[in-house]
Amino acid sequence: MQLEKKILKLHKKHISLLDKYAELSKDYKQLQEEFDEEKKRNRVLAEEQKDLKLYSAISGNADHNKLMKNHLNKLIKEVDFCIAELRNSGL
Repeated sequence: MQLEKKILKLHKKHISLLDKYAELSKDYKQLQEEFDEEKKRNRVLAEEQKDLKLYSAISGNADHNKLMKNHLNKLIKEVDFCIAELRNSGL
């Protein structure tokens, strides 16, 4: 009789824990989706900020001149690399 009560009590506890686990799993999935959306939004904002700094540098803002120079140097290196590749390919 006492053993049956303990078993029933454990069974109820087990069911309760399963329900709690399902609830927490659902919450976790929702939070994971929200986190992924925020990461995407953060990446977009970072790109927009980078573009704004570049536009600012192009428009003559002295604070961003170094950024502009670095960007131009990067573009020049890419063009030089492309020219070298074209020469090596025989075109």
